[in-house]
Amino acid sequence: MAQEIEHTHLPIRGLNIHVAQVGKGELGTVVFLHGFPEIWYSWRHQMLAVAAAGYRAIAPDCRGYGLSDQPPENEEASWDDLVADVLAILDAYSIPKAFLVGKDFGAMPAYEFALQHPDRTCGVMCLGIPFNPAPMSFDTMPEGFYVLRWREPGRAEADFGRYDVRRVVRTIYVLFAGAEIPTAKEGQEIMDLADLSTPLPEWFTEEDLDAYAKLYEKSGFRYPLQMPYRALHKIPNRMDAKFQVPVFMVMGEKDYCFKFPGFETALKSGAMETFAPDLKITYIPEGSHFVQEQLPEQVNELLLGFLKDLPVVVAA
Repeated sequence: MAQEIEHTHLPIRGLNIHVAQVGKGELGTVVFLHGFPEIWYSWRHQMLAVAAAGYRAIAPDCRGYGLSDQPPENEEASWDDLVADVLAILDAYSIPKAFLVGKDFGAMPAYEFALQHPDRTCGVMCLGIPFNPAPMSFDTMPEGFYVLRWREPGRAEADFGRYDVRRVVRTIYVLFAGAEIPTAKEGQEIMDLADLSTPLPEWFTEEDLDAYAKLYEKSGFRYPLQMPYRALHKIPNRMDAKFQVPVFMVMGEKDYCFKFPGFETALKSGAMETFAPDLKITYIPEGSHFVQEQLPEQVNELLLGFLKDLPVVVAA
């Protein structure tokens, strides 16, 4: 029988942060950082796999997401806050060092944490987003590109507000599981790109959708639109970055992000090795943007292989 995932709230830097966790941690701790439109639940398959292998899995809901508290409305979203939250979670549990696994925008605090706190980091594995040493530019993308639409104050709020939360999450999962970048035509909004006749991905059940919808009904979309979309220009400039820990990048070849400007070049030109001397990159041919939910066995195998290559001495 799989170990039971436990849930708690930690007082972290003035907010109650929801944390899901499982496993005893004899071999170390793995912290999972989700993307959008995800929450801790996105890592359910990986959490149980690492717990069964002897690790402790910790998956917080990012501030402003899921069951975690909302930051004050007048507070600007900051990448430094996400890094500081991870550090505070490790401190709260007296965990000296951890592996970090990041997905989508969760990759950014994972990379940044490893750069700021190499002494607290065993290694970093990120899905879908290569290390970017400077803010991403989307100047070459069409006006209907979803990031450009969603970073425009009020536009996504009005688009999403036409439907209930469940339908919004459903539409985003349908669109973002595809290989094409979600882009609206003139007169269209992003929510118009799929309707209820478009089936869910075969690996994503109605029960999964219910779990996401329930958590977004709690959090809403106010902060998730701030972080990441309206904070992308604030990604720190790290042209001098040098990772002191192993970095493992996993990319689904059917992930629409693969078509972002500069992504394929960053991955295949060797540019990331400039910043991460101990770098491994693996491609999953059929992998989508949600590869850890779509192909959990493949991702779990890669993750466990990465962890086992880097044994941690756990203090008694």
